[in-house]
Amino acid sequence: MSSIILPRSAAGAIPKVGFVSLGCPKATVDSENILTRLRAEGYDISNNYEGADLVVVNTCGFIDAAVEESLDAIGEALKENGKVIVTGCLGAKKNGDGSGIVETTHPKVLAVTGPHATEEVMEAVHQYLPKPHDPFTDLVPPQGVRLTPGHYAYLKISEGCNHRCTFCIIPSMRGDLVSRPIHDVVREAEALVKAGVKEILVISQDTSAYGVDVKYRTGFVNGKPLKTKLYDLCNALSELDVWVRLHYVYPYPSVDDIIPLMAEGKILPYLDVPFQHASPRILKLMKRPASAENNLERIRRWREICPDLTIRSTFITGFPGETDEEFEELLGFLEEAQLDRVGCFPYSPVEGATANNLPDPVPEELRQERKERLMELQEDISAQRLEAKIGKEIVVLVDEVNEDGAIARSEGDAPDIDGLVVIPDGHDMEPGGFYRVRVTDCDVHDLYAEPIYADEDGSA
Repeated sequence: MSSIILPRSAAGAIPKVGFVSLGCPKATVDSENILTRLRAEGYDISNNYEGADLVVVNTCGFIDAAVEESLDAIGEALKENGKVIVTGCLGAKKNGDGSGIVETTHPKVLAVTGPHATEEVMEAVHQYLPKPHDPFTDLVPPQGVRLTPGHYAYLKISEGCNHRCTFCIIPSMRGDLVSRPIHDVVREAEALVKAGVKEILVISQDTSAYGVDVKYRTGFVNGKPLKTKLYDLCNALSELDVWVRLHYVYPYPSVDDIIPLMAEGKILPYLDVPFQHASPRILKLMKRPASAENNLERIRRWREICPDLTIRSTFITGFPGETDEEFEELLGFLEEAQLDRVGCFPYSPVEGATANNLPDPVPEELRQERKERLMELQEDISAQRLEAKIGKEIVVLVDEVNEDGAIARSEGDAPDIDGLVVIPDGHDMEPGGFYRVRVTDCDVHDLYAEPIYADEDGSA
């Protein structure tokens, strides 16, 4: 359960809503939108079950473990509070007979909606907990209610996905690609920066496809025409003078145009690219875009243009039909690609995914064994790439300061999924501040550094 502690209104008996937010950053943005509407309409947010008049649970339903976690969270909310509204991906997931998984497992929930369903959630809240008569308009800050720390925020630029990857059921829950108007995206980013945000993390199901559904329609931002296209969006965001980080980028040729922006320092030299595998046959079975050969060549070109580029990716081991030779091919890809950060998951047969019907399933034990082998290899690669940074000066964004010093991130580290920069002598640093440091050491995942102070006040 995300920790949500917001100031209480001085008014009398204000309806209070508890909130549980699970899942990926895209679900986090959905939660933020619902919380923003709740506060805009005068509801208070309770940080415990007992103080809430009802509870909203935003669920994840991507893999079996997430389904179980979401169902457990709903059960806990029902037990502790009794009045529960369910939203999110699991709300759209069905049993084999067409019945809803949530309704079948927890028939006492008040209402169930799918993902990105702010209006439907608010209708349910209004039904079971009527909104206050005259809400004050100043209950919500201009940037809305955020679940992230004040110095960074996620910016969702589209919903849904046009791909039909055989291991994924997200399109069946979130639908096809729907790009937000570019003026809405930039306006939200501007509000975030005015509120003190120093890092914007651009997210969607398929970030590089932004604008495809509207044929890159021209919009207007501050009176200037801009195409609804990732390149134009990155250019506009670069003018806000904050870190801009791209997530969930498919390796399309159009992404090549963005790399020079990274080399010029306009946006962070960082790409989160879910390659998933390296074998052309397995990629075809997965229905993934681009072949492994194209990906390796593309990585080479990217690094020629932007040598400081950090690439993170995710892979699946034990996909149905994966042979020993194809797994070795994947390991060879990692050796050649020299990716900076890698996440890996053994194949999980998600209910409703067409990959479940493919022949030659890989035994669960072998799936896990291959994952462990892959991560062991990648740890060596990641450690070597971190070791190359020892002695270099880098800029970091401080997330936290505690008794052990400052905990920060470099341009190559996204929050929660990548490594940290630990600064033992950084007690005088401020969370949300940029500082120049010198890297002194590393381990498998994190860097260690010392401050380089430009003047007596301790700023970089």
